Amino acid sequence: MAPNETDTPATSRLWDVPVAFALLTRLPLPPLPHSAFKHGARAVWAYPLVGLGLGLIVSGLAWLAALALPSAIVAGLVLGALVMLTGAMHEDGFADTADGLWGGHDAARRLEIMKDSRIGAYGVLALVLAMGLRWQGLIDVTWGGLITALVVSRAMMVPLMRALPHVRNNGLAHSVGRPEMDDVSLALGIAAVLAVLFSGATGIIALIIAAAVTVGMGALAKAKIGGQTGDILGATQIATEIAVLLVLVAA
Repeated sequence: MAPNETDTPATSRLWDVPVAFALLTRLPLPPLPHSAFKHGARAVWAYPLVGLGLGLIVSGLAWLAALALPSAIVAGLVLGALVMLTGAMHEDGFADTADGLWGGHDAARRLEIMKDSRIGAYGVLALVLAMGLRWQGLIDVTWGGLITALVVSRAMMVPLMRALPHVRNNGLAHSVGRPEMDDVSLALGIAAVLAVLFSGATGIIALIIAAAVTVGMGALAKAKIGGQTGDILGATQIATEIAVLLVLVAA
């Protein structure tokens, strides 16, 4: 049944997982009731589960491709699949963040650049570097490490949504809203459990490093534009995914 004013919290929370998938992926989903998206901020606890779902899908692809192809090609296919499954929304945010934060001289100009659909030199270079690092990481990481990176990086967006104010009164991040601390804690807890499950003690180290990168991204966004946007959240996902991959490869 669709959520309504008389739904209990437990019943309406059943919509949180599909809402999280609808917000963060381009996976074909059954039509969701419009009212389900009224609780978009609450659905952030399920963001790590989106990472888990994506990880399981691309791990299956990697297993099949590895039967006939070298690891470098498999990693490229996995990376391409992730881009398609997410609609490149995080990559777009990463490029826009690089262009805006380094291409403008004040907050207003930086936000204007980030909103521009065109990509500049900073964005191109940032994407090339990020894609190269992710590709190399995916060549060497295990399938469990891949899932850990996808889970943790999506969880890291959640504390920024809580900690930083919106600097725009429109856009996806603003429409989702500011999550409650309980949902932030639940997202991080799920990420920690899954990180240990798939990567052992190294998963916790990766989680800590990803948290440090998130703090850095938050401090940078606060200093440069005064808060967060969807682009900042997308950039945080990419930056923390790279950080987790590097930790797991180095372990």
